[in-house]
Amino acid sequence: MVEFTLPKNSKVTAGKTWPRHPDAKREREFRVYRWNPEDGKNPRLDTYYVDLDHCGSMILDALIWIKSKIDPTLTFRRSCREGVCGSCSMNIDGVNTLACTRTMDEIKHDVVRIYPLPHQPVVKDLVPDLTNFYAQYASIEPWLKTETPTPQTEWRQSEDDRRKLDGLYECILCACCTTSCPSYWWNGERYLGPAALLQAQRWLVDSRDEATGERLDFLEDPFRLYRCHTILNCTKACPKGLNPAKAIAEIKKKMVERQV
Repeated sequence: MVEFTLPKNSKVTAGKTWPRHPDAKREREFRVYRWNPEDGKNPRLDTYYVDLDHCGSMILDALIWIKSKIDPTLTFRRSCREGVCGSCSMNIDGVNTLACTRTMDEIKHDVVRIYPLPHQPVVKDLVPDLTNFYAQYASIEPWLKTETPTPQTEWRQSEDDRRKLDGLYECILCACCTTSCPSYWWNGERYLGPAALLQAQRWLVDSRDEATGERLDFLEDPFRLYRCHTILNCTKACPKGLNPAKAIAEIKKKMVERQV
């Protein structure tokens, strides 16, 4: 019989409640997932109180404020703070998103709950291990592949052909879509996932690329492409407003077209 209960060392326990600031007039409660691989303890939820009068409006601002003012051991990734790099992707209030573009006002509950991206190994606290995610992205060979001699200046492309890349090239590889996909949760080692397949479509529609057949041959696999069951979590989760589900459907369409 299949067992769906979590191992004892995976169950999230109640953590430490950090003291409130005595002079704060407006506070917001944050419950943040904490896990340290070195102490041998279960993951926990620590409770913090953020002084809203001395903190920016974004979730990332609050995390930085907590790390600077309360708990320097809190670990998370962040970089650009502009929704460009994808570093601060995490699960906020049950939704995969970017901490730098999600405002505290968008969280309607009194308590802000923050977890790492789901169904990925955790390095520490809010930092997921995305080694497999990046390896799958590399496997689709995300670069221009040609046999024609390289021109002296540039590969030319019409405006219409360039517009075909819109909605594909903007992906920042934050992994919000891929880690929201139930098919990826159960088949993550073999199913490439929404982000990698979105990027695969980006190169399949590029008029300058000359390896379409080779790329489709690689994707012609029961797991790499066809584990997608059009659940659409990926499209809902994308913080850039892209549509990975549509891109995957277009790849499946190409698979059919080349058989007829």
